[in-house]
Amino acid sequence: MVTTIALVVGVTGGVAGGVAYERYHGDETTPGTVVGGLGGVDTVSAPPLSAENGSIAAVAQKLLPSTVQISAEYDGQANGATGSGFVLDRQGHVVTNNHVVSSAASDDGPIEIVDQDGNRYTATLVGRSAVYDLAVLYAPGVKDLRPASLGRSAALQVGEGVVAIGSPLGLSSTVTAGIVSALHRPVTTGDTADDSSYINAVQTDAAINPGNSGGPLVNLRGQVVGVNSAIATTGGSASGEAGNIGVGFAIPIEQVRVTADQILRTGEASYPVIGAKVQTGQNDGSGAEIDEVVKGTPADDAGLEKGDIVTAVDGERVTDGIALIVAIRAHQPGETLDFTIERGSDEQVISVTLGSETG
Repeated sequence: MVTTIALVVGVTGGVAGGVAYERYHGDETTPGTVVGGLGGVDTVSAPPLSAENGSIAAVAQKLLPSTVQISAEYDGQANGATGSGFVLDRQGHVVTNNHVVSSAASDDGPIEIVDQDGNRYTATLVGRSAVYDLAVLYAPGVKDLRPASLGRSAALQVGEGVVAIGSPLGLSSTVTAGIVSALHRPVTTGDTADDSSYINAVQTDAAINPGNSGGPLVNLRGQVVGVNSAIATTGGSASGEAGNIGVGFAIPIEQVRVTADQILRTGEASYPVIGAKVQTGQNDGSGAEIDEVVKGTPADDAGLEKGDIVTAVDGERVTDGIALIVAIRAHQPGETLDFTIERGSDEQVISVTLGSETG
């Protein structure tokens, strides 16, 4: 049985499915940018529910008003793609997946936000990151919607209850529940190398289907701990047209905070690089083999060589190429990481200072 990872955007024809904003405005050429990033907007982090009173019904009541449906142009067809999102702040910003709005962004097509009551708001794309599969939208009318409370995926435990909220198969305001089935799961998604994203994912068995993309994964205190992004499928394509089989993946909220902050400031997001190519087809768990080191890059400066096998990053085991990419992208440009490598019969530790690219 072949398992693939599928993006969960719904495509029509495939699966049916407070304070004046001007005070915060950043770049005049990019509507929705904010001088101070996340620090310049009003987000919420206090849990709306106590640990004792958390229930699926209570979580749904708190989060449904903060969860929206995204309708975007796809391949020239208005409203051709549907996804989900959540209200980030009181200034009118909404978080969703890049793959929900990427076609609209490429074609400068229309994007709409639909709230729980069916009200529709024309949205502007502030910025997006294909690498982390995240996007931030701006719609002035969304200022009146309740921001979702932002939690911590780092505090999650395997077996803990979570709730997924969104618009699977075009069915808005849908709630499903399950548990955290794994943490720090290295996952890659995307149809081509150009739009692939690598996620250090929260894995859940809460039902996630096409149209759930970009919606919140929420703990039982009503805090967003991840952004639903992909599902595992037993073969087939990664077009997002497969249904739930009990294995879904969410982008950790810590990464969402970092990327959203960068997008709000500049309309763009950055990600760390080392300047080396790595084999991603190996699956024997022995490590990540370096295929090529580009001259003048952090990897070259640190002394990495073709044929080196990376077995750990900062003491955390690396099993294959995807795990290495995910481990690197869980950090920020400028950080220095210790790579444990095997070179022939020798094991050594090489320190690499991460470079930066935009995407």
